[in-house]
Amino acid sequence: MPKRVLILSASVGTGHIHAAQAIQNALISIDSEAVVRHEDALEFANPTFRNLMRHGYNELANNAPEVLGLAYEYSERVWSTEIHGVAFERWNSGDLIKLATEFRPDLVVCTHPLPADMTSWLICKKRLWAQHAVVLTDFDLNTMWLCQHYSGYFVALEETLECMVNIGYERSRIIVSGIPVDPIFAATKDKMEMRKKYGLNSESTCILISAGGLGVGPVAEEIVPALMGLGLKSKIQIVAVCGHNDELKQKLDAYSEQIAATSDTSLKVFGLTSQMDELMSAADLILGKPGGLTVAEALSKGLPMVIVNPIPGQEERNSDHLLEAGAAIRCHNLAGLAYKMGLLLNDPSRLAIMRECALRFSRPRAAETVARELLAMIEKSRGCAFHPPDHNCNGSLLGLG
Repeated sequence: MPKRVLILSASVGTGHIHAAQAIQNALISIDSEAVVRHEDALEFANPTFRNLMRHGYNELANNAPEVLGLAYEYSERVWSTEIHGVAFERWNSGDLIKLATEFRPDLVVCTHPLPADMTSWLICKKRLWAQHAVVLTDFDLNTMWLCQHYSGYFVALEETLECMVNIGYERSRIIVSGIPVDPIFAATKDKMEMRKKYGLNSESTCILISAGGLGVGPVAEEIVPALMGLGLKSKIQIVAVCGHNDELKQKLDAYSEQIAATSDTSLKVFGLTSQMDELMSAADLILGKPGGLTVAEALSKGLPMVIVNPIPGQEERNSDHLLEAGAAIRCHNLAGLAYKMGLLLNDPSRLAIMRECALRFSRPRAAETVARELLAMIEKSRGCAFHPPDHNCNGSLLGLG
Protein backbone atom coordinates (compact mmCIF):
# COMPACT_ATOMS: atom_id res chain seq x y z
CA MET A 1 0.00 0.00 0.00
CA PRO A 2 1.49 3.40 -0.98
CA LYS A 3 2.51 5.67 1.88
CA ARG A 4 0.29 8.73 2.15
CA VAL A 5 1.76 12.00 3.40
CA LEU A 6 -0.04 15.31 3.90
CA ILE A 7 2.31 18.31 4.16
CA LEU A 8 0.85 21.49 5.67
CA SER A 9 2.62 24.83 5.38
CA ALA A 10 1.36 28.41 5.70
CA SER A 11 1.88 31.33 3.35
CA VAL A 12 3.21 33.70 6.01
CA GLY A 13 6.32 34.73 4.13
CA THR A 14 7.71 32.19 1.64
CA GLY A 15 10.11 30.08 3.71
CA HIS A 16 7.53 27.68 5.13
CA ILE A 17 6.17 26.98 1.63
CA HIS A 18 9.65 26.39 0.17
CA ALA A 19 10.57 24.00 2.99
CA ALA A 20 7.38 22.03 2.37
CA GLN A 21 8.08 21.86 -1.36
CA ALA A 22 11.62 20.63 -0.71
CA ILE A 23 10.30 17.85 1.53
CA GLN A 24 7.63 16.92 -1.01
CA ASN A 25 10.19 16.66 -3.83
CA ALA A 26 12.55 14.62 -1.66
CA LEU A 27 9.79 12.19 -0.63
CA ILE A 28 8.76 11.57 -4.23
CA SER A 29 12.36 11.14 -5.39
CA ILE A 30 13.00 8.51 -2.70
CA ASP A 31 9.65 6.71 -2.92
CA SER A 32 8.04 7.20 -6.32
CA GLU A 33 4.93 5.31 -5.21
CA ALA A 34 4.27 7.58 -2.22
CA VAL A 35 1.17 9.76 -2.43
CA VAL A 36 2.29 13.18 -1.23
CA ARG A 37 0.01 16.20 -1.00
CA HIS A 38 1.12 19.69 -0.01
CA GLU A 39 -1.42 22.28 1.07
CA ASP A 40 -1.26 25.82 2.41
CA ALA A 41 -3.21 25.54 5.67
CA LEU A 42 -4.34 29.16 5.39
CA GLU A 43 -6.35 28.25 2.30
CA PHE A 44 -8.61 26.26 4.64
CA ALA A 45 -9.06 29.12 7.11
CA ASN A 46 -11.85 31.66 7.02
CA PRO A 47 -11.00 34.63 4.75
CA THR A 48 -10.69 37.17 7.57
CA PHE A 49 -8.18 35.08 9.48
CA ARG A 50 -6.29 34.21 6.27
CA ASN A 51 -5.92 37.83 5.19
CA LEU A 52 -4.92 38.92 8.68
CA MET A 53 -2.14 36.36 8.83
CA ARG A 54 -0.80 36.96 5.33
CA HIS A 55 -1.05 40.70 4.95
CA GLY A 56 -0.74 41.57 8.62
CA TYR A 57 2.63 39.86 8.89
CA ASN A 58 4.01 41.58 5.79
CA GLU A 59 2.78 44.99 6.93
CA LEU A 60 4.36 44.59 10.35
CA ALA A 61 7.61 43.23 8.91
CA ASN A 62 7.95 46.24 6.62
CA ASN A 63 6.57 49.00 8.82
CA ALA A 64 6.61 47.91 12.48
CA PRO A 65 9.04 45.00 12.96
CA GLU A 66 9.38 45.84 16.64
CA VAL A 67 5.77 44.65 17.11
CA LEU A 68 6.74 41.25 15.72
CA GLY A 69 9.65 41.23 18.14
CA LEU A 70 7.35 41.89 21.07
CA ALA A 71 5.01 39.10 19.92
CA TYR A 72 7.98 36.75 19.66
CA GLU A 73 9.14 37.61 23.16
CA TYR A 74 5.62 37.22 24.55
CA SER A 75 5.38 33.75 23.05
CA GLU A 76 8.67 32.83 24.73
CA ARG A 77 7.01 32.64 28.16
CA VAL A 78 7.09 29.21 29.76
CA TRP A 79 4.96 26.96 27.60
CA SER A 80 1.71 25.84 29.15
CA THR A 81 -0.75 23.27 27.88
CA GLU A 82 -3.52 25.55 29.13
CA ILE A 83 -2.96 27.91 26.17
CA HIS A 84 -2.93 25.12 23.63
CA GLY A 85 -5.45 25.34 20.81
CA VAL A 86 -6.98 28.78 21.28
CA ALA A 87 -7.68 30.47 17.96
CA PHE A 88 -6.76 28.78 14.70
CA GLU A 89 -7.80 25.27 15.76
CA ARG A 90 -11.25 26.16 17.11
CA TRP A 91 -12.34 28.51 14.33
CA ASN A 92 -10.52 27.22 11.27
CA SER A 93 -10.30 23.43 11.45
CA GLY A 94 -13.52 22.43 9.67
CA ASP A 95 -12.32 22.35 6.06
CA LEU A 96 -9.00 20.83 7.04
CA ILE A 97 -10.75 18.03 8.91
CA LYS A 98 -12.64 17.32 5.70
CA LEU A 99 -9.37 17.25 3.74
CA ALA A 100 -7.71 14.90 6.21
CA THR A 101 -10.76 12.63 6.29
CA GLU A 102 -10.84 12.35 2.51
CA PHE A 103 -7.08 12.05 2.00
CA ARG A 104 -6.50 9.61 4.89
CA PRO A 105 -2.80 10.35 5.49
CA ASP A 106 -0.47 8.00 7.28
CA LEU A 107 1.43 11.05 8.44
CA VAL A 108 0.94 14.83 8.59
CA VAL A 109 4.06 17.00 8.24
CA CYS A 110 3.89 20.65 9.30
CA THR A 111 6.37 23.38 8.37
CA HIS A 112 4.57 26.18 10.24
CA PRO A 113 3.41 26.46 13.88
CA LEU A 114 -0.26 27.08 13.04
CA PRO A 115 -1.00 23.80 11.25
CA ALA A 116 1.33 21.98 13.67
CA ASP A 117 -0.69 23.10 16.67
CA MET A 118 -3.94 22.47 14.83
CA THR A 119 -2.90 18.93 13.87
CA SER A 120 -1.96 18.22 17.48
CA TRP A 121 -5.36 19.52 18.59
CA LEU A 122 -7.21 17.35 16.05
CA ILE A 123 -5.33 14.25 17.22
CA CYS A 124 -6.11 15.18 20.80
CA LYS A 125 -9.82 15.33 19.97
CA LYS A 126 -9.67 12.02 18.04
CA ARG A 127 -10.71 13.80 14.87
CA LEU A 128 -7.51 12.81 13.07
CA TRP A 129 -5.74 9.43 13.12
CA ALA A 130 -2.22 9.89 11.77
CA GLN A 131 1.42 10.27 12.73
CA HIS A 132 2.47 13.89 13.23
CA ALA A 133 5.86 15.42 12.35
CA VAL A 134 6.94 19.04 12.81
CA VAL A 135 9.78 20.63 10.80
CA LEU A 136 11.26 23.86 12.18
CA THR A 137 12.23 26.45 9.55
CA ASP A 138 14.42 28.66 11.74
CA PHE A 139 17.60 27.88 13.64
CA ASP A 140 16.28 28.74 17.08
CA LEU A 141 13.39 27.24 19.02
CA ASN A 142 10.35 29.35 19.76
CA THR A 143 7.53 28.00 21.92
CA MET A 144 5.03 28.65 19.12
CA TRP A 145 6.41 25.45 17.53
CA LEU A 146 5.71 23.24 20.53
CA CYS A 147 2.84 20.74 20.42
CA GLN A 148 1.45 18.26 22.92
CA HIS A 149 1.11 15.36 20.49
CA TYR A 150 3.89 14.49 18.07
CA SER A 151 5.61 11.58 16.38
CA GLY A 152 8.78 13.50 15.58
CA TYR A 153 10.45 16.90 15.43
CA PHE A 154 13.06 17.95 12.88
CA VAL A 155 15.32 20.77 14.03
CA ALA A 156 18.32 22.66 12.65
CA LEU A 157 20.75 22.45 15.57
CA GLU A 158 21.90 20.16 18.36
CA GLU A 159 21.27 23.09 20.69
CA THR A 160 17.58 23.01 19.80
CA LEU A 161 17.42 19.27 20.50
CA GLU A 162 18.94 19.75 23.97
CA CYS A 163 16.58 22.62 24.71
CA MET A 164 13.54 20.50 23.83
CA VAL A 165 14.78 17.55 25.89
CA ASN A 166 15.26 19.85 28.88
CA ILE A 167 11.61 20.94 28.75
CA GLY A 168 10.26 17.40 28.50
CA TYR A 169 10.39 16.28 24.87
CA GLU A 170 11.59 12.78 24.04
CA ARG A 171 15.14 12.71 22.69
CA SER A 172 14.54 9.74 20.42
CA ARG A 173 11.79 11.63 18.58
CA ILE A 174 13.91 14.69 17.75
CA ILE A 175 16.12 14.58 14.64
CA VAL A 176 18.78 17.20 13.91
CA SER A 177 18.25 17.45 10.15
CA GLY A 178 18.94 21.08 9.28
CA ILE A 179 16.41 23.29 7.50
CA PRO A 180 15.08 21.60 4.33
CA VAL A 181 16.07 23.38 1.12
CA ASP A 182 15.69 22.35 -2.49
CA PRO A 183 18.30 19.65 -3.27
CA ILE A 184 19.54 21.82 -6.14
CA PHE A 185 21.43 23.92 -3.57
CA ALA A 186 23.62 20.89 -2.82
CA ALA A 187 24.85 20.78 -6.43
CA THR A 188 28.28 22.31 -7.10
CA LYS A 189 28.23 24.82 -9.96
CA ASP A 190 31.29 26.58 -11.31
CA LYS A 191 31.45 30.23 -10.31
CA MET A 192 32.90 31.45 -13.61
CA GLU A 193 30.40 29.49 -15.68
CA MET A 194 27.54 30.98 -13.68
CA ARG A 195 28.94 34.48 -14.13
CA LYS A 196 29.21 33.95 -17.87
CA LYS A 197 25.65 32.62 -18.00
CA TYR A 198 24.25 35.76 -16.35
CA GLY A 199 26.50 38.29 -18.06
CA LEU A 200 28.62 39.00 -15.00
CA ASN A 201 32.28 40.00 -14.98
CA SER A 202 34.61 37.14 -14.12
CA GLU A 203 37.07 39.40 -12.28
CA SER A 204 34.86 41.82 -10.35
CA THR A 205 33.70 41.13 -6.81
CA CYS A 206 30.06 40.02 -6.94
CA ILE A 207 27.64 41.01 -4.18
CA LEU A 208 24.24 39.32 -4.18
CA ILE A 209 21.46 41.25 -2.50
CA SER A 210 18.36 39.37 -1.42
CA ALA A 211 16.36 42.54 -1.81
CA GLY A 212 12.80 41.23 -1.93
CA GLY A 213 12.65 40.80 1.83
CA LEU A 214 14.05 44.24 2.57
CA GLY A 215 10.76 46.01 1.98
CA VAL A 216 10.06 49.13 -0.09
CA GLY A 217 11.13 51.56 2.60
CA PRO A 218 14.39 53.46 2.97
CA VAL A 219 16.54 50.38 3.64
CA ALA A 220 15.75 48.86 0.24
CA GLU A 221 16.03 52.18 -1.57
CA GLU A 222 19.29 53.28 0.06
CA ILE A 223 21.22 50.04 0.40
CA VAL A 224 22.52 49.93 -3.18
CA PRO A 225 23.71 53.58 -3.15
CA ALA A 226 25.42 52.85 0.17
CA LEU A 227 27.56 50.21 -1.54
CA MET A 228 29.01 52.78 -3.92
CA GLY A 229 31.41 53.86 -1.18
CA LEU A 230 33.01 50.47 -0.59
CA GLY A 231 36.50 51.59 -1.61
CA LEU A 232 37.58 48.14 -2.80
CA LYS A 233 40.83 47.23 -4.49
CA SER A 234 38.80 45.70 -7.33
CA LYS A 235 35.61 46.65 -9.13
CA ILE A 236 32.28 45.42 -7.80
CA GLN A 237 29.12 44.16 -9.40
CA ILE A 238 25.81 43.95 -7.61
CA VAL A 239 23.05 41.45 -8.29
CA ALA A 240 19.73 42.38 -6.66
CA VAL A 241 16.89 39.85 -6.49
CA CYS A 242 13.57 41.53 -5.73
CA GLY A 243 11.23 38.52 -5.71
CA HIS A 244 7.58 39.57 -5.76
CA ASN A 245 8.46 43.19 -4.95
CA ASP A 246 7.71 44.79 -8.33
CA GLU A 247 7.86 48.33 -6.97
CA LEU A 248 11.38 47.80 -5.69
CA LYS A 249 12.47 46.21 -8.98
CA GLN A 250 11.29 49.26 -10.91
CA LYS A 251 13.23 51.58 -8.62
CA LEU A 252 16.41 49.52 -8.86
CA ASP A 253 16.09 49.17 -12.64
CA ALA A 254 16.02 52.94 -12.92
CA TYR A 255 18.97 53.26 -10.57
CA SER A 256 21.00 50.68 -12.52
CA GLU A 257 20.84 52.90 -15.61
CA GLN A 258 21.97 55.88 -13.56
CA ILE A 259 25.02 54.23 -12.01
CA ALA A 260 26.03 52.61 -15.33
CA ALA A 261 26.52 56.11 -16.73
CA THR A 262 28.37 57.53 -13.73
CA SER A 263 30.52 54.74 -12.19
CA ASP A 264 32.39 51.49 -12.81
CA THR A 265 29.91 49.57 -10.68
CA SER A 266 27.32 47.42 -12.46
CA LEU A 267 23.89 46.51 -11.11
CA LYS A 268 21.79 43.65 -12.46
CA VAL A 269 18.23 43.42 -11.17
CA PHE A 270 16.08 40.29 -11.11
CA GLY A 271 12.47 39.90 -10.12
CA LEU A 272 11.06 36.55 -9.10
CA THR A 273 13.58 33.89 -10.18
CA SER A 274 13.95 30.13 -9.90
CA GLN A 275 17.73 30.38 -10.42
CA MET A 276 18.69 31.58 -6.95
CA ASP A 277 21.10 28.67 -6.55
CA GLU A 278 23.01 29.74 -9.67
CA LEU A 279 23.11 33.39 -8.63
CA MET A 280 24.45 32.30 -5.23
CA SER A 281 27.07 30.19 -7.02
CA ALA A 282 28.19 33.27 -8.96
CA ALA A 283 28.42 35.53 -5.90
CA ASP A 284 31.21 36.19 -3.40
CA LEU A 285 28.82 37.02 -0.57
CA ILE A 286 25.16 37.73 0.07
CA LEU A 287 23.62 40.74 1.75
CA GLY A 288 20.13 40.59 3.19
CA LYS A 289 17.82 39.60 6.01
CA PRO A 290 18.47 36.27 7.73
CA GLY A 291 15.28 34.35 7.09
CA GLY A 292 15.67 30.66 7.86
CA LEU A 293 15.42 29.38 4.28
CA THR A 294 17.57 32.14 2.78
CA VAL A 295 20.27 31.42 5.36
CA ALA A 296 20.11 27.65 4.81
CA GLU A 297 20.38 28.11 1.04
CA ALA A 298 23.33 30.50 1.33
CA LEU A 299 25.15 28.19 3.75
CA SER A 300 24.69 25.29 1.34
CA LYS A 301 26.57 27.34 -1.25
CA GLY A 302 29.31 28.33 1.20
CA LEU A 303 28.23 31.94 0.85
CA PRO A 304 29.15 34.32 3.70
CA MET A 305 26.35 36.68 4.72
CA VAL A 306 26.18 40.37 5.51
CA ILE A 307 23.17 40.76 7.79
CA VAL A 308 21.11 43.93 7.64
CA ASN A 309 17.91 44.92 9.37
CA PRO A 310 16.86 41.54 10.83
CA ILE A 311 13.31 41.32 12.14
CA PRO A 312 13.37 41.18 15.94
CA GLY A 313 12.67 37.66 17.09
CA GLN A 314 13.44 34.73 14.81
CA GLU A 315 15.71 36.65 12.42
CA GLU A 316 17.66 38.13 15.33
CA ARG A 317 18.16 34.58 16.64
CA ASN A 318 19.22 33.34 13.20
CA SER A 319 21.74 36.20 13.14
CA ASP A 320 23.20 35.13 16.46
CA HIS A 321 23.78 31.58 15.25
CA LEU A 322 25.42 32.74 12.02
CA LEU A 323 27.72 35.12 13.88
CA GLU A 324 28.66 32.42 16.39
CA ALA A 325 29.47 30.08 13.50
CA GLY A 326 31.74 32.67 11.89
CA ALA A 327 29.70 32.69 8.68
CA ALA A 328 28.42 36.28 8.77
CA ILE A 329 28.99 39.87 9.77
CA ARG A 330 26.24 42.25 10.84
CA CYS A 331 25.81 45.90 9.91
CA HIS A 332 23.63 47.82 12.33
CA ASN A 333 23.15 50.88 10.13
CA LEU A 334 23.62 51.95 6.53
CA ALA A 335 26.17 54.58 7.47
CA GLY A 336 28.67 51.90 8.41
CA LEU A 337 27.70 49.36 5.77
CA ALA A 338 30.27 50.30 3.13
CA TYR A 339 33.07 50.47 5.71
CA LYS A 340 32.43 47.02 7.22
CA MET A 341 31.89 45.33 3.87
CA GLY A 342 34.98 47.02 2.45
CA LEU A 343 37.12 45.64 5.27
CA LEU A 344 35.81 42.14 4.64
CA LEU A 345 36.12 42.16 0.86
CA ASN A 346 39.64 43.61 0.99
CA ASP A 347 40.70 40.69 3.22
CA PRO A 348 40.58 37.53 1.02
CA SER A 349 41.90 35.25 3.77
CA ARG A 350 39.13 36.28 6.15
CA LEU A 351 36.52 35.83 3.43
CA ALA A 352 37.89 32.35 2.69
CA ILE A 353 37.61 31.39 6.36
CA MET A 354 34.00 32.59 6.42
CA ARG A 355 33.25 30.44 3.38
CA GLU A 356 34.65 27.41 5.16
CA CYS A 357 32.59 28.23 8.26
CA ALA A 358 29.44 28.56 6.14
CA LEU A 359 29.98 25.15 4.54
CA ARG A 360 30.75 23.57 7.91
CA PHE A 361 27.50 24.98 9.34
CA SER A 362 25.42 23.93 6.34
CA ARG A 363 23.19 20.89 5.84
CA PRO A 364 22.44 20.98 2.10
CA ARG A 365 20.76 17.53 2.11
CA ALA A 366 18.39 18.28 4.97
CA ALA A 367 15.30 17.65 2.84
CA GLU A 368 16.52 14.17 1.98
CA THR A 369 17.28 13.48 5.65
CA VAL A 370 13.77 14.56 6.64
CA ALA A 371 12.15 12.54 3.85
CA ARG A 372 13.95 9.31 4.74
CA GLU A 373 13.06 9.68 8.42
CA LEU A 374 9.41 10.35 7.57
CA LEU A 375 9.16 7.26 5.38
CA ALA A 376 10.78 5.17 8.12
CA MET A 377 8.31 6.64 10.61
CA ILE A 378 5.39 5.46 8.48
CA GLU A 379 6.94 2.03 7.98
CA LYS A 380 7.42 1.62 11.72
CA SER A 381 3.90 2.79 12.55
CA ARG A 382 2.38 0.25 10.15
CA GLY A 383 3.92 -2.52 12.18
CA CYS A 384 2.22 -1.56 15.42
CA ALA A 385 -1.11 -0.31 16.71
CA PHE A 386 -1.72 3.42 16.64
CA HIS A 387 -2.81 4.76 20.03
CA PRO A 388 -4.20 8.30 19.99
CA PRO A 389 -4.23 10.29 23.23
CA ASP A 390 -7.14 10.34 25.63
CA HIS A 391 -9.96 12.60 24.54
CA ASN A 392 -9.56 14.96 27.50
CA CYS A 393 -5.86 15.69 26.77
CA ASN A 394 -4.30 15.79 30.21
CA GLY A 395 -1.46 18.04 29.07
CA SER A 396 1.33 15.48 28.84
CA LEU A 397 3.76 15.64 25.93
CA LEU A 398 2.60 12.53 24.11
CA GLY A 399 4.58 10.75 21.43
CA LEU A 400 2.44 8.97 18.89
CA GLY A 401 3.07 5.64 17.27
